[in-house]
Amino acid sequence: MNNQSMGDMISTLRKEKGMTQKDLADRLSITDKAVSKWERNLAFPDTATIPGLAEILGISVEELMNAKFIPEHGHKGASYLLNIILKALPTAMGIAVLVISILGELDRKSAFTMLGIGLTSMGIYQLRSKD
Repeated sequence: MNNQSMGDMISTLRKEKGMTQKDLADRLSITDKAVSKWERNLAFPDTATIPGLAEILGISVEELMNAKFIPEHGHKGASYLLNIILKALPTAMGIAVLVISILGELDRKSAFTMLGIGLTSMGIYQLRSKD
């Protein structure tokens, strides 16, 4: 669930839990009209309501406030792993070029290819980071 509003997230999670707007409102001691306004992005939950709302929906306050799911610490997801690889690859390629050239086993074409791979991965990482 990326690029969505808080209202979209509330609506989706409420429905996944099989709750009506009235059910959610009753659990929070508010009106179903307030829930309707949140889900239509006409209003936001009161700051005192957000922790309870997050708990009922089964997400963290941070996820609710950002309208974005955060991977758990044990498994951060493929995107996290890809970012680690894209950040490490330029350094690895630079070290490989340096070591192999010191050993006298590196030709220019291979050196430029390895450095190009490193620079490309750095560029991809930078483009991904802009999202």
